[in-house]
This record gives sequence, C-alpha cells and structure tokens, in this order.
Amino acid sequence: MLRLLPLVFLCSFFTACGPRLSPFTQRLYEDQGWQDEELRRIQFYLSEDVVLQRELRNDRTRIRKGTVSVIDGREVEQIVFKRNTPGVFVFSPKTQRVAISFESDNDNFLVFGPNPKNGNRYTLLAGDWTRNYGTVTYAGREWRVSSADAFASLLIPLKRLREGDTQGRIVGGRRID
Repeated sequence: MLRLLPLVFLCSFFTACGPRLSPFTQRLYEDQGWQDEELRRIQFYLSEDVVLQRELRNDRTRIRKGTVSVIDGREVEQIVFKRNTPGVFVFSPKTQRVAISFESDNDNFLVFGPNPKNGNRYTLLAGDWTRNYGTVTYAGREWRVSSADAFASLLIPLKRLREGDTQGRIVGGRRID
C-alpha cells in the first residue's frame, strides 16, 4: 500500500500539468474574432478516436500509409486518429469550416464545422451521412467514417480567467516586526 502512494502522487502530478482542453465552439470562435493567422497559432486536439476506412480494389493493393484489414472478406485500408491527437489549422474551405491537418503534409486534412446537435462544437464533417457511416475526403481519396465518429470534435487548450482576474497582483502579506 505504501509503495502505491508515490505512484498515485506522480500520476496526479502529471495529469495536473497537462493542458486543460475545452471544446472549440462557434460561439468561442465568434467571440474571439479569430482570423486565419490566429487559428494557425492554436494547437487543436481530437476529442475522440476517428477511424477512416476505404475498400481496396484488387488491382490497387499497394499501401503507403495506414493498415490493411480484412472485414467481411474484403481488404480494407484504415487510418486511425487517436483521441487527443494534435493537429494544426491549414485553411478555411468556406465560412464556418476549418481544415485541420494531423500529419506533416498539409494536403492530408479533415474538415470540421459547428454542429447544432452538439452544442455548436466543431465536429467532423462528412457528406452523405447514412445510419452507419459518412463519406470524407482525405489525402485526395474518399473514405468512410463510422457514424459513431460523427461527434468527434476539436478541442483547444483554453485558460479561462474569471472576470476581474485580468489585472492585479498577489499580496504577500505583512508580519509584525
């Protein structure tokens, strides 16, 4: 039991030192009035795991990135974005949309936008959502994304200051001589 106490202390110390992540929402975006240049200086993170899949054709089985799995007898390439994967802003394809790259290649990006069903958080956007999946374009190819990943959203490190905390000082106190 005594050996476990230092481990618990270390775990709590390291988790307390990490950035506090908050959802990137449309309201936050509008309130701050961020332009593209400011967005490029913000570190974004994924709130949930996201898995992209595409079925491989027999004539194109060369894999450059990702993994190959056999699902229901079909060869499928997967790209997995783990929860808390860091990403950077690349561009805004149109109003209320941000393209975020999680790789060194700026051509590999996912598009996020505000979702009214999720508190206007910037969530993963896909076309043609069905009950089971949606379609996204990534690295110039079409991929399927599970409907379970539909609420994967962007997080940013955000330090909220209470009103009145923006100016001031900390008084050290005074003792009797």
